[in-house]
Amino acid sequence: AASTAIRRTRFTAGSGGTIEAVLARVQALGSRYVCVTGGEPLAQPGCPELLLRLCDAGLRVSIETSGAMSLAEVDARVVRVVDVKTPGSGEESRNRYEELARLEAKDQVKFVICDRADYEWSAAKVRELALQERCGVLFSPSHAQLAAPELAEWILADRLPVRFQIQLHKVLWGNVPGR
Repeated sequence: AASTAIRRTRFTAGSGGTIEAVLARVQALGSRYVCVTGGEPLAQPGCPELLLRLCDAGLRVSIETSGAMSLAEVDARVVRVVDVKTPGSGEESRNRYEELARLEAKDQVKFVICDRADYEWSAAKVRELALQERCGVLFSPSHAQLAAPELAEWILADRLPVRFQIQLHKVLWGNVPGR
């Protein structure tokens, strides 16, 4: 429905509104690229329609998802960035590895790494699932848990087929919601 409401959830936080309101806000900002993120966007019933409408408006669109929900309804034009939860996150049981089969070359898998054990686990998952052959693979240090230079050194030493990424918003603004 064209007026599908976007509800609050993070599974817990956010702001309500309609798809039309989101589209109007994006148009007012003048951006040609939109990243739908924040908690778990696919927990929003209107999210697939929002993604479709953003793409239809000629925007470049990506979604950052926890990997805990199905990607089946995500428009094929959307770049999907799936966060594979590591053991150190305490959320590993939420991973839906079968969803990774939906990813294509334009998509990415992200591992936010808390410590050396997470790094080893993540490197093993990349090899086990041959992720580098399917899509881009990102390794990011968990803010305030692992020093960025340390993770970068591990990646270089092991010559892993991954890209290093920092959570730039956290470097710039800390853990401030909405930034």
